[in-house]
Amino acid sequence: MATQLAGKKIAILVDNGFEQVELTEPKKALEDAGAETHIISPQDAEVKGWEHTDWGDTFKVDKKLSEAKAADYQGLLLPGGVMNPDHLRGNEQAVAFVNDFIESGKPVAAICHGPWTLIETGKVKGLKMTSYPTLKTDLINAGAEWVDEEVVVDKGIVTSRNPDDIPAFNKKIIEEFAEGKHER
Repeated sequence: MATQLAGKKIAILVDNGFEQVELTEPKKALEDAGAETHIISPQDAEVKGWEHTDWGDTFKVDKKLSEAKAADYQGLLLPGGVMNPDHLRGNEQAVAFVNDFIESGKPVAAICHGPWTLIETGKVKGLKMTSYPTLKTDLINAGAEWVDEEVVVDKGIVTSRNPDDIPAFNKKIIEEFAEGKHER
């Protein structure tokens, strides 16, 4: 299993206030499967996590969003938290970066509130998706079919509800990132 993602680079797009465990656990799983991961952010040097009800740890930004290109990566991870995706969905560069992954058919994985940024691309219409329950109406209004399941995959877009679903989410993102591009 340690070579399932060998040679693949995975982008992890975050801003301050991402749910820390939704970055650290999938990042570890991807690296354990052989992937190289890069934390990409609109922030310059570091980005701060959120741990349940308070600020968490600080993480080094590997590449500033303004310098990142979807073409350099084989997949994209969007951790949740409330602040993080709210900042990203209002950032035109972040939305364009996510859209480039969707347009190219590369796998995208979003957990918890992460689908907010996907909604902003205008590309969720017709997709079966899940999320943190408070995003249900947002996804339905954007044209997605929302379901309450621990992990959902539709056309290479993986979504999950919350940190409790991380084991199933990690297993599925490794499969999808290993599979590569999808028809959309």
